[in-house]
Amino acid sequence: MSESFRCGYVALVGRPNVGKSTLLNGLLGQKISITSHRPQTTRHRILGINTRDAAQIIYVDTPGLHKGNRKALNRAINRTAADTLHAVDVVAFIVEGTRWSDEDRWVLELLKDVKVPVILVVNKVDVLEDKATLLPHIQMLATLYEFADIVPLSALQRDNLDRFEACVVQHLPEQAQIYPEDQITDRSERFLAAERVREKLFRKLGQEVPYGLTVEIEQFKQEGNLRTIHALIWVERDSHKAMVIGKGGSRLKEVGAEARIELEKLFDGKVFLQLWVKVKEGWADDERALRSLGYGDDQ
Repeated sequence: MSESFRCGYVALVGRPNVGKSTLLNGLLGQKISITSHRPQTTRHRILGINTRDAAQIIYVDTPGLHKGNRKALNRAINRTAADTLHAVDVVAFIVEGTRWSDEDRWVLELLKDVKVPVILVVNKVDVLEDKATLLPHIQMLATLYEFADIVPLSALQRDNLDRFEACVVQHLPEQAQIYPEDQITDRSERFLAAERVREKLFRKLGQEVPYGLTVEIEQFKQEGNLRTIHALIWVERDSHKAMVIGKGGSRLKEVGAEARIELEKLFDGKVFLQLWVKVKEGWADDERALRSLGYGDDQ
């Protein structure tokens, strides 16, 4: 290990749907955080640990910061993301191409109280129709805050990630690594299983339903190379239960099949996955229910 070894925590923050989870997965070279086109897919703080010869970078994927806290779930998600800002060594503020919204501006205001270096990450540059607009946009953003660095990249295409990581490392403190070299996340297999099921549901369902559902693992048992997982899908309405199940149980079967295949790759073993759907009206606006489901207790 190098004498000047660097190690520290890096928060990935921004409004919903700017590509934070895709960026984390790209940096690690494997899928840790779930992704979908729907905003607020990420609901929990998740560590992704990347150990190099001269550095250990501990990325903290956070839920999208968003204005408006109509439900207790929204408030819990915002608290999780905001609290992270004051417990890291570097902040990566992620924005989407040349888009700059009121919500981006709101997140930037939160960052003005941060005491650590902030790197501006301009993501999704690969999908810009007019590349000539990028430089003037970056120049405009540079006037809004004294960023430690500004890095345009494409998380999806994994373009320019090396430059971003090099910028991060130079701002980390010199100290010994915190986690073992082979550890890539702080999350349990139980948590990862619940997230994979929720991801498949988000990708299969319409606009309204995903925000009123969550997944709870009732049983997770490993015997040899077989993991038996019983997952309970909570929804807020009977009509949502019908949508999740689908005609003749077709949608639930699709979700289960796709999640099982992905979990078998993740765990490198056989998975027996059973899914149930139950209605719990108002769970997303019930502080006690949220705590019992693991919201707000991120370490």
